[in-house]
Amino acid sequence: MGIPIAELGKARIVRGRRERKREKVKDFINWFNKVIMDAELYEYRYPVKGAYIWRPYGLRVRRMVEEEIRRLHDESGHGEVLFPVFIPLEYFSKESEHIRGFEEEVFWVSKGGKDPERLILRPTSETAMMPMFKLWIKDHTDLPLKVYQIASVFRAETKSTHPMIRLREISMFKEAHTAHADREDAERTVREAIEIYKKIYDYLSIPYLISRRPEWDKFAGAVYTIAFDTLMPDGKTIQIGTVHYLGTNFSKVFDVTYLDKDGSAKYVHTTSYGISERVIASMLAIHGDDSGLLLPPNIAPIQVVVIPIPQEGRDVKGAAEKAAEELKAAGIRAIADLRDDKTPGWKFNDWEMRGVPIRAEIGPKDLDKGVITFARRDTGEKYEVSREEAVDFVKELIVDVGDNMRGEAWSNMRRSIYVVDDIKEALNKLNSGVVVVPWSGDEQCGLKMQESLDANVLGVPVDSDPSEQIGGHRDLACPDKEANYWVRVSRRY
Repeated sequence: MGIPIAELGKARIVRGRRERKREKVKDFINWFNKVIMDAELYEYRYPVKGAYIWRPYGLRVRRMVEEEIRRLHDESGHGEVLFPVFIPLEYFSKESEHIRGFEEEVFWVSKGGKDPERLILRPTSETAMMPMFKLWIKDHTDLPLKVYQIASVFRAETKSTHPMIRLREISMFKEAHTAHADREDAERTVREAIEIYKKIYDYLSIPYLISRRPEWDKFAGAVYTIAFDTLMPDGKTIQIGTVHYLGTNFSKVFDVTYLDKDGSAKYVHTTSYGISERVIASMLAIHGDDSGLLLPPNIAPIQVVVIPIPQEGRDVKGAAEKAAEELKAAGIRAIADLRDDKTPGWKFNDWEMRGVPIRAEIGPKDLDKGVITFARRDTGEKYEVSREEAVDFVKELIVDVGDNMRGEAWSNMRRSIYVVDDIKEALNKLNSGVVVVPWSGDEQCGLKMQESLDANVLGVPVDSDPSEQIGGHRDLACPDKEANYWVRVSRRY
């Protein structure tokens, strides 16, 4: 996109748009692992499989994301809590479908002191929160109850682990849990949660697909699950958020009731919804290129880095420091890189690799002309801007870079979604994206479809019109059956 010249005041474009190289798609995982280490976001050499370290720069990115997550939940009436990491076995084993869904992923604590007891490290907190909800909820005036926490959960992952993508300790797990008087109110919160997640992903410039998971892939103990997926550079999808309507499945097991207005005791209806550091992995993967990361300006810890181009006898460093202070005074996250042991070119490459969205350069020629040269990381365009207009220009540029990144990400994903009704064509297209295929809705046909395509059924779209015409199509895996739905299928992490 780029800001039109007419809207830049006295800014002058000194370099046009450049295409970004994205060879990362050929070896995505190795690119991802290398860039998060080189940028000092993350350390994956910790000697426990699936457990990793957030480094200071990475933790600053994470805190920016968590701040937005907290803001949206707080504004919508959720209260933040923090529960213990341990769940008693007796709690966890009460809901039979739930324990079946998680029993292979649970870490057990079976020894401790002189009087050992069997505990589990929470894989999720429904069975921890329900006994507390029973204590907190007495009558209809206590409803709805909406809480959330950002904490660690643990999964005894047996598949290949990947930094930030597939973990044993998910250290940035935001889980919300709510209780309601009836299904209508609970499903209102399901819709609210979907809107909250859409705002989070829009803020991070992450495109998304929203699907109702098939019965065999819903959350253990849920009535139904709505999931958000996004597309990674290698054509696989990754689940970045889920919203579950749990009905009274958990409240009946834990006897969580409320006294209604008519004096009768009724079971509460509950929901839960979760999001993790996979959103950060997705954001890094979608926007990065062969030069490294590209962070959306909203969450970049450093939005502008000012780099002096030194010349003997000229106080270029002083001018760079002053420019950074002026930007910071205007609420822009800016720093001046004043290191004497690094060349300007080295600094350019280093900050590009770290994903800083805007670079400012000040050299002797800039001092003579009374300008600052700005370069945007997303398009490579460079502008000369007068010192007087620099702050206002950067504020506009921050918005434009974010809008451009969001638009480009959505365009790239939409180009990788294919509507097909032939197995051979579906197999071909699955190498580069998501296929949308006809399905009868029969579970056995869905499982057969997964096996035939060596892929996963993501579910029926809920972010498009479900009544969209599908007349005349047959189930992709069961041609003897008439199709009733379009369903999304992909290979996924």
